[in-house]
Amino acid sequence: MENDKQELHKRGMQNRRAVLGADHVDKSIEGTNELNADFQEFITRYAWGEIWDRPGLDKKTRSLLTLAILVAKGKDDELQMHVRAAVTNGVSVEEIKEVFMHTAIYCGLPSANHAFKLAIPVLQELDRL
Repeated sequence: MENDKQELHKRGMQNRRAVLGADHVDKSIEGTNELNADFQEFITRYAWGEIWDRPGLDKKTRSLLTLAILVAKGKDDELQMHVRAAVTNGVSVEEIKEVFMHTAIYCGLPSANHAFKLAIPVLQELDRL
């Protein structure tokens, strides 16, 4: 069982670095302490080692879903991080726009409007706008 946990953590760290970037992951790891160490281990193994590594959806599709969910939940910091991750996973600016347009209907205009505002500086930083 311990080997399974280690393998999930290894795969999770590989996915996490590939999707979010080594700098972001390194900062998260540097911030690990007695309070959040178990949480960091949990998200690495389960979110990144299991869910993001499942064969049913590719990473691009997972990124599109994640953007829509983050708009729906109003998770601003995570949305900006995942806009960057979505670009890394091959999501185009046009596709990001369409996700936000779609969320306008199902999540509300203010939520979609805010998502556009949050995405613009990230996409500019990545030279996509």
